[in-house]
Amino acid sequence: MAVTLQTLILTPRPSKMLSSWHRNSHFRASGSLRFSPFVTFSPGRSISRPIRACRPSDQDFASSTGLNWAKPLLKIAADNFLPLACFIMLCGALIGGVAFGFANPSLGCLADKYQLSKFSTFAIFIVSGLTLRSEEIGAAAEAWPVGIFGLFSILLFTPYFSKLILQVQLQPQEFVTGLALFSCMPTTLSSGVALTHLAGGNSALALAMTIISNLLGIMIVPFSISKFIAAGVGISVPTKQLFKSLVLTLLIPLILGKVLRESITGLSEFVDQNRKLLSKISAIFLSLVPWMQVSRSRSLLLMVKPQVFLVAIWMGTLLHLILLASNAFSVWSLSVISGDAQSVFAKKENTNAVVLVASQKTLPVLVAVVEQLGGAFGESGLLVLPCVAAHLTQIIMDSFLVNFWLRRDKDLSSNNAKVA
Repeated sequence: MAVTLQTLILTPRPSKMLSSWHRNSHFRASGSLRFSPFVTFSPGRSISRPIRACRPSDQDFASSTGLNWAKPLLKIAADNFLPLACFIMLCGALIGGVAFGFANPSLGCLADKYQLSKFSTFAIFIVSGLTLRSEEIGAAAEAWPVGIFGLFSILLFTPYFSKLILQVQLQPQEFVTGLALFSCMPTTLSSGVALTHLAGGNSALALAMTIISNLLGIMIVPFSISKFIAAGVGISVPTKQLFKSLVLTLLIPLILGKVLRESITGLSEFVDQNRKLLSKISAIFLSLVPWMQVSRSRSLLLMVKPQVFLVAIWMGTLLHLILLASNAFSVWSLSVISGDAQSVFAKKENTNAVVLVASQKTLPVLVAVVEQLGGAFGESGLLVLPCVAAHLTQIIMDSFLVNFWLRRDKDLSSNNAKVA
């Protein structure tokens, strides 16, 4: 409501008081009166000037409009806290390692000379063995058909995409070859299970697929590389030697970590209570690998045009989108073929688990494979760098997907509650 005062009588004041009052003429009183600064004072003169009072709602609106632009950003940050957290943690380790390799290559080259990469890979899989909780694997027995499909997709189906990737002409060719190798890898060691748990999926099924695919992958990956990639680029891969190397660098530390967890009293409880700390330690060990690879290949990487690297990132993103779509469509098709709404393929928790786990590829195994190949497919730094970006991209994309699922389920439950 606007209030108008027709006449205001001003009596003369001393010059000091008047100047002091005039300096504060922009002051807005608690009563919401707004004074015009353009008022001329004359002794004994009356001034007829309308003075309007602002409505409280107008004042609140004026004070809040300055923050209106930030509300959408704050809402996005709140709705997508999970992917933002994953982005910060992973980028802080992997991209930090890459940046440090560019900034100070001499130290990374020295670490590579003393084969610190093998130690870091060994340590990563010891930590993975320590954190593997197999108590709930028996709970996945009910969904064994979904697990079989997941293993088939991870180890036998998705490696076929490496042939499509190799058709892309890009310089340096190591970017393309690295992504082709990446498609032949087993699933991630921890992020797939963690995201499945957050999405309300069958985490026991996800854990079972993760353990079994990584164990079988050590035997199958060398043959997949030899069949799909080595033949495509005209290189012969020593399959038996690669298999032995992967057993020593991946399987043995994984089993060792698991044995230590089960045999030492209280260790499993300590590990479960400090999983965040162990995840950070594992991320640090993982960041050492791209640091050393980039340090060794810095001169070649500086010759790569930025747009070429962006194309490689786009290829990794497209690969993950194709894997998500193909796995989701395959599970949906199997649920339709089964024709039963109670089928294991029709249950949402099983679908979430297999779509997430079967669509992700692990970076540590890729790094171990590149190390053992000894430059057979090109410069190792150029092979690993696009896979680091693809690894980050798939985790962030799946985090957004999990957030979408959670919001959708929340909306459905609220709508059902309103109907009831």
